[in-house]
Amino acid sequence: MFIHLGSDQMISADEVVAILNIDSYINTSLKEIIELGIAEKNLHLICSMERAKSLVITDNEIYLSPISSVTLYKRSHNKGGVQ
Repeated sequence: MFIHLGSDQMISADEVVAILNIDSYINTSLKEIIELGIAEKNLHLICSMERAKSLVITDNEIYLSPISSVTLYKRSHNKGGVQ
């Protein structure tokens, strides 16, 4: 099953390691994850930092999404297909 992250970006639900609320950005460890993604060039900005509501971490990539973490979580657990 695939999860739509916004702006025509989709990923396999099986690849998802974590879906985090971007409001936790103040948290030092989340800030470090974003900085690491920028340094390793595996951070995908689906939207601007100002519009980002969630951070999705997969095995190899990090995505900033304009869709809330709650909605993405629900989509990842929907057994009906693409959401």
